[in-house]
Amino acid sequence: MKQFLTIDRLKRMAVFARVVEAGSMSAAARELAMTTSAVSQQIRQLEAEIGLALLHRSTRRLSTTEAGQAYYEDCAAMLLAAHTAEQRLSDLRDEPRGELRIAFPVGFSGHLAAALGPLLRAQPRLALRLFAEDRRVDLIAERIDLAIRIGTLSDSNLVARRLAEWPHVLVASSGYAREHGLPQMPEELARHPVMSLNVMNQTEFIELSRAGEAPRRVRVHGTVAGNSFIALQAMMLQGAGILRMPGPDAMPLLATGQVVLVLPEWSMAPMGVYALTVQRDAQPAKVRLAIAAIRDYLEVGAGEGSNVVPAMT
Repeated sequence: MKQFLTIDRLKRMAVFARVVEAGSMSAAARELAMTTSAVSQQIRQLEAEIGLALLHRSTRRLSTTEAGQAYYEDCAAMLLAAHTAEQRLSDLRDEPRGELRIAFPVGFSGHLAAALGPLLRAQPRLALRLFAEDRRVDLIAERIDLAIRIGTLSDSNLVARRLAEWPHVLVASSGYAREHGLPQMPEELARHPVMSLNVMNQTEFIELSRAGEAPRRVRVHGTVAGNSFIALQAMMLQGAGILRMPGPDAMPLLATGQVVLVLPEWSMAPMGVYALTVQRDAQPAKVRLAIAAIRDYLEVGAGEGSNVVPAMT
């Protein structure tokens, strides 16, 4: 049966190695912040447990027995392994290296590339493993270091950090606007197909606000629903109906005239962009720097892009 060493035994092995390397118990005691008698007691206990003498003692010098020399070499190797483990963890804590596993919505792919591209170029020891998923990924089961989620968060034990708030707009393709016209008031949305980012046949509501008026909450429906924002966007561009989009994603489509704003004088509550991790503290450098890079991009890069969308009051 495999025997596991106790913590006390491991401590005595470490003390023994330091005694051999220091050349005396008093010198080892000073290095270990122990008394000489405490060091001597640790060695005596170790010899009693092993059943062999490890050191030759005299008034002038201390040396290892044959068994003690062989044992010291293994104890020294143990301490070296422990030091290597500590150094490796220190490197992971202080320097972005190794594989960073990130899960994010498919529609966030371009933003993630823009945010992390400079970090990847600056840190040659960092590698990315990307999981573009519109489903909810289990961070623990799939060993995900960092997940990006947009919108309302469900209750969980995960740690969420708000990175930004994105304005959202309603858009339709220019072709749809020409063929079907656009609603002029929120209640008219009920007469138009509004695409839904869900596959559960849940009732969808959109709440719109305008300065000086009470918010309007409208029940909407459509013939297209799904769990992929990219697929819904493609259907919207083909004239399948109206779609709610983040401002930064809508901006380039508005700029080229592919889409038009629906109810531009009305606004919707922004959606939060969150970074999710399993642990709050003691994050490795790769996770800390990735979160900072994404936050900076959303505040400066994507944030500026969202301002191209006409302001709604």
